[in-house]
Amino acid sequence: MKVRYNREMDIATIEMSSKKIDHAQEAQNIIIHFSKEDEPVILEFLDASKFLANITRAAIRATKEIPLKI
Repeated sequence: MKVRYNREMDIATIEMSSKKIDHAQEAQNIIIHFSKEDEPVILEFLDASKFLANITRAAIRATKEIPLKI
């Protein structure tokens, strides 16, 4: 697995496989590239800095809402 970030374009890329890309689908700011067998090969996060900031805030909120069992 390879993770890359292009600061100029603000795109984070996660390469999950080295399989050949057959097609892609876009959902909001995420593009998923699939192999012929419909396996995800590459994930591209457009506006990555904003996306990661939102994910981080959501994760922090979620951990604050989880009651601790002692």
